Amino acid sequence: MPPTLRTPRLLLDAYTPEDEESFVALFQDPRVSRWMGDGPAPEAEHRALFGRIFSKVYARDLFDVWAVRRGRLLVGHAEIKRTEEAGGHEIVYALAPEVWGSGLGTELADALARHGFETLALTEVHATVDAENTASLRLLGRIGFEHVRDVVEDDGGLTRVLTRRPRCSASGNTTGAGQNTRHGVLAAPRREGARARVPLRCVCRRRSPPWDE
Repeated sequence: MPPTLRTPRLLLDAYTPEDEESFVALFQDPRVSRWMGDGPAPEAEHRALFGRIFSKVYARDLFDVWAVRRGRLLVGHAEIKRTEEAGGHEIVYALAPEVWGSGLGTELADALARHGFETLALTEVHATVDAENTASLRLLGRIGFEHVRDVVEDDGGLTRVLTRRPRCSASGNTTGAGQNTRHGVLAAPRREGARARVPLRCVCRRRSPPWDE
């Protein structure tokens, strides 16, 4: 199960069975799903995906997957896992449109990166973003992510890979280093021809989820 994380306004904790309707509603929202993987999917597919969070990810302790809550409301989804395309651990998250424009995307992305450094003892954390999504690129840039390379997708689209490394303190020591307690797994390949596009407040690279097998 993932460790509980807190930011000034958000709580990240493990999903519970009671979260199913909110999870499905998040990914069934066309404003979210249009940017995710192959685009909109049937409701049954998202319900099956929710079940696999418990039967595969949590049961096998594969990597960290969180429900993102604000107060009592589930307002998003978050992950940190190892993916082939990023070449390391990648942050993945989506927020409900109702909370867009509030700065929660920046708050959440920063918390995920810090978790990678402070808990997983990573030396770098990655994000992948559609090259046309300048808003998300700016968001990540503000919290220390730098553009390192581009990936040409099957449809000719361009995806930017960004990387953030731990910052050094004035003494020269690297901050955000901790004990390596967990690790991710390789993400499953995206279906041929799919292109993940990332809107502002949904900084993620959702291909076929690694538990969607």
